[in-house]
Amino acid sequence: MSELKSKLRADLTAAMKSKDSLRRGTLRMLLAAVQTAEVAGPQARELSDSDVIAVLTKEAKKRNEAAVVYEQAGRGELAANERAEESIIDEYLPTQLTDAEVADIADTAIADVAEETGARPTMKQMGQVMKIATQLAAGRADGSRVSAAVKSRL
Repeated sequence: MSELKSKLRADLTAAMKSKDSLRRGTLRMLLAAVQTAEVAGPQARELSDSDVIAVLTKEAKKRNEAAVVYEQAGRGELAANERAEESIIDEYLPTQLTDAEVADIADTAIADVAEETGARPTMKQMGQVMKIATQLAAGRADGSRVSAAVKSRL
């Protein structure tokens, strides 16, 4: 079992003992999402920590999008609940990169592609640059932020 999944289970037990209903519900939802990801596909498998982080990132993004929709609809109490769940999920995610760090990753990826091809990449090679930049960011930055940084530099 991955270390992060074990931590989620231990924290769920602690939340149950302390009767923290918001944390308990959020952790149960996260563990259910992890379990769903484990059995998805042709064969069940045990997720690594990086796979669990990907699942948690996806769940945090869902909470953020739902909160935005609730705020637009004037449902502040539901938006606040979604934001609270998102903050609990964020405790288990690696710290996000700053804009300057994302820009550095974009510059590094462009330099790597330039080294491979022998010329500075253009917008036509954005896919190659994004592949490298996404690997360098490794879940510490949203794909849209990385994409925006790469576009501004190409």
